Amino acid sequence: MFNLNNILRENIKALTPYSSARDEFKGSASDVFLDANENSMGSSLTALKLNRYPDPLQWDVKEKIAKIKNTDIKNIFLGNGSDEAIDILIRAFCNPGKDNIIILPPTYGMYEVAAKINDVKIKAVNLLKTYQPDMPGIKKAIDKNTKLIFVCSPNNPTGGIINIRNIETLLETFNGIVIVDEAYIDFADFPGMLNDLSKYPNLVILQTFSKAWGLAGLRMGMAFARPDIIDVMNKIKAPYNVGDLAQKLMLQALENSSMVKGMVKSLKAERAKMLKELPNFSFVTSIAPSDANFLLVKTTCADKLYKFLIDNNMVVRNRSNLPLCEGGLRITVGTEEENKKLLALLKRFEKIYKG
Repeated sequence: MFNLNNILRENIKALTPYSSARDEFKGSASDVFLDANENSMGSSLTALKLNRYPDPLQWDVKEKIAKIKNTDIKNIFLGNGSDEAIDILIRAFCNPGKDNIIILPPTYGMYEVAAKINDVKIKAVNLLKTYQPDMPGIKKAIDKNTKLIFVCSPNNPTGGIINIRNIETLLETFNGIVIVDEAYIDFADFPGMLNDLSKYPNLVILQTFSKAWGLAGLRMGMAFARPDIIDVMNKIKAPYNVGDLAQKLMLQALENSSMVKGMVKSLKAERAKMLKELPNFSFVTSIAPSDANFLLVKTTCADKLYKFLIDNNMVVRNRSNLPLCEGGLRITVGTEEENKKLLALLKRFEKIYKG
């Protein structure tokens, strides 16, 4: 049975988090702030008032997110992209040089990078050829020092949703934490697992504003979990991990959820067009089903095609070196104009390299 205290590092249990001035005074109902050694004269960016530290727990932003996501504000962690949440989860629950995590390649590379930075062993259990989890393989890989299992769904770079029953089985049988990375969930017909937080105490969901919301440059990621896990994450994070400007811009962006839905609808329509057109090229061998805003396109000539596109100012991602992605290029669904340009370049390439 899952018990948070059984997997939490002892030094984290004993940790007294840094207490910032803004932690000690909550609210804005004060005319004079002389508590945080800020510059009382103002900001060097004269058009912006940035001389004050931001809300360390981003309550205004979380309140809006909670309404949009239909979840409790206490279930939300905000960070500098999802990468911060990934790093914090590994630091919180994995003892360096002792514990391990399980990843399911091919998958998002930051799980492995963050684990290596923290001196945490990685157990890789490759997906099956169907791009679904090898459940017997995962069961075999779990040992007493396995603390986290990362599941990317929709998966990057393959694009498909991971079977929900497989994830539920992990949550029900694994005594550690299952982290479901839903960075691309807005492009899927499946609603995701946010409604399951109350059912599974060991579930953490990662989402982002970098994809559907078009805010990759803002660096704002979300983690959703039971309050006890969120409390641990807040205990470890830097005091002011999300800047004041980012919070203000997020409050503006969150007013545009209908615009986001429109963009997602357009991108899904373009994805359908590309799925129809790409198989017509002789060098394309297969396209993985996608619930994301990209396609994994397998080809007979990935390296040559990648270089050709680069030489013609078209950048895609060569994923052919990853397991189960041999010959694969990961192609983001672009605008209608960008996709037409890509198809035109592919026609040129086919003529040049025919045969």
